[in-house]
Amino acid sequence: MFANSRPVDSRQDGVHGRLDAIVRRHLEHPFRRPVGERARAQFAALADALEHDARPRVLDAGCGTGVSTLCLARRHPDALVIGVDKSAHRLQTGQHALSAADAPANALLLRCDVVDFWLLAAAAGWRFAVQYLLYPNPWPKPEHVQRRWPGHPVLPALLACGGRLELRTNWKTYADEWCLALQLANLTWHVDCFNEPQPISPFESKYHASGHLLWRVQAGSALMSATR
Repeated sequence: MFANSRPVDSRQDGVHGRLDAIVRRHLEHPFRRPVGERARAQFAALADALEHDARPRVLDAGCGTGVSTLCLARRHPDALVIGVDKSAHRLQTGQHALSAADAPANALLLRCDVVDFWLLAAAAGWRFAVQYLLYPNPWPKPEHVQRRWPGHPVLPALLACGGRLELRTNWKTYADEWCLALQLANLTWHVDCFNEPQPISPFESKYHASGHLLWRVQAGSALMSATR
């Protein structure tokens, strides 16, 4: 059912006690994970296609079926909106929607692991006007803190891609952890509980219909070096 989602259940009460140390370590020691050849080829093909495209770029990270990417393309008509997800199955839905006659012409979808994408984009010097992270509540177990984006070692590369950052979630702890990570990275941020009449993503629609509070964190446009 669409409107019967349960609130996030976690043994973790508030911001993870080790997050401060984790974020500081990641900011001081850039992520060295090798990027696979397939991801390199996917990114290279996209970079070649966009070589002469001067439009501002907007990233929809972990876009799933691409519904949010199309919505963002309509919200940012003067930008190129890039949806990235590793699931070919989910992206098929978005590709079908992009083929519709009334689909926005300024959206594209890329099949790629978003961690690899951030690493490659940062290394290539890409800068986004806006980055959206709309997946709402990843990895709520305390032992999985480094799988959540604020505690993930890819954080410096993500921030190096720059621009305004906006994430939405139904788990306040996740929003609070983002605020701490952004503070440690010397970025300005704002968090609020919001109720938007036109949700961007299916997750947002689902959790709003289930009566959950929705949280939004927005960070300023200051850029950060991936090698900080």
